[in-house]
Amino acid sequence: MMERVPARELTRQELEEQKAYADAVRSLGTGPQTYCIVTYGCQMNERDSETLAGLFEAMGLTAADCRENADLVLFNTCCVRDNAQRRALGNVTWLKELKKTKPHLLVAVCGCMMQQPGMGEQILRQYPFVDLAFGTANLHRLPELLYRCVTEERRVIEVLQDDRSAIPEELPAVRSSAISAYVTIMYGCNNFCSYCIVPYVRGRERSRDSQRVLSEIRELRASGIREVMLLGQNVNSYGLDRKGELSFAQLLAEADKIGVPRLRFMTSHPKDISDELIGVMAQAKTVCHSLHLPAQHGSNRILAAMNRRYTKERYLDIVSRLRQAVPDIALSTDLIVGFPGETEEDFEETCDLVRTVGFDSAFTFIYSPRVGTPAAAMKDQVPAEVSSARIQKLIELQKESTRQRLRRQIGQVQRVLADSPSRRSPHEISGKNEYNVTVNFPADPSLIGQFVSVRIVDAKESTLTGERTEEGM
Repeated sequence: MMERVPARELTRQELEEQKAYADAVRSLGTGPQTYCIVTYGCQMNERDSETLAGLFEAMGLTAADCRENADLVLFNTCCVRDNAQRRALGNVTWLKELKKTKPHLLVAVCGCMMQQPGMGEQILRQYPFVDLAFGTANLHRLPELLYRCVTEERRVIEVLQDDRSAIPEELPAVRSSAISAYVTIMYGCNNFCSYCIVPYVRGRERSRDSQRVLSEIRELRASGIREVMLLGQNVNSYGLDRKGELSFAQLLAEADKIGVPRLRFMTSHPKDISDELIGVMAQAKTVCHSLHLPAQHGSNRILAAMNRRYTKERYLDIVSRLRQAVPDIALSTDLIVGFPGETEEDFEETCDLVRTVGFDSAFTFIYSPRVGTPAAAMKDQVPAEVSSARIQKLIELQKESTRQRLRRQIGQVQRVLADSPSRRSPHEISGKNEYNVTVNFPADPSLIGQFVSVRIVDAKESTLTGERTEEGM
């Protein structure tokens, strides 16, 4: 059994120290006045960026309209896949040219990429124009790090490897939306899937105190937030590191009572889906009937090599129980092709899984070796051209499944949360239905932020088209 690391909240002294540094930066009169945060990766990174924005605002900085107009540009990075890391570093390098015309520009890098062993040294050596860099473990120390960078007029690179148990409570945040909000309920991961770098850069699982989580949701509801997404690398193991804490199913049931119109959550590891959680999803009034349930593969041999700790048959049983309890549930998933040793027969098992389940949507990826993970050292790495051909086939297969699932919704009257102008037409607005599908429909922008009754009239490749109706109101 994985050893669990006791979580700790930031001490009052730590919080006061950083507040003092924020006040010191604000009173400097020199240094950056505007900031721009560029975020890569998952929703947890997006939530971290809201905290980073809150820290900048506490230091007296204001958000710039674009990175070219900012005095400080911060890249909050991802390293789950090689492409995300290369993209982030490529954009960081682009700022090297901008800095030639703006000598006062400060370039900063943080996030999961920085938490990898040796990345701090690499930034020092290969990217001399980067002024500030830090990892996920010391995000809360941004005021101190920026103060040192400005007052000492030198580069500050600080990546902690020995304190990833801290839970950053009571930090300021600038919410990116007035309609929906992320609430992180836990940090880190204990699963150690053989291809995944997350446990190494995010640390072990640490659950937030349930009363703090519920209090945050109440505050969001009071502020007018219409939808809350509960976040964790594996929300199903919430509370296991805290003696006497609520289980995730119990936390979700308590959150449902608060009355935010919509609750969602991700990500759920299939090995930890419980009948208790399925029961809460079936009975709750505000929990959306959509679930992201990463399968990753359809071959039991590959699943074992991935250290996923379930079989294809176990996954299909979970799907069956979910659909029995919540017949209209929408299921999305993650799928990897080209994992080391994957044969054509293994790949066909994944295709069979897609046909059998009929996923509403899927995020498909070619396996990306991550240095330091067991899979990176495995033999029989699949040639790129083979992986490329397989993923194209998988994408087409999933597109057909998505089309079928969307067509079934034509004629339904759905409750859509309008969240933005439509990208398709200036006369339309866009929103999400309960199943997390984008719906475009003719309406006035004044409806943004409200729930609208919409009859679905057509299905596109991945979105729906509708028209307003009084039915269902």
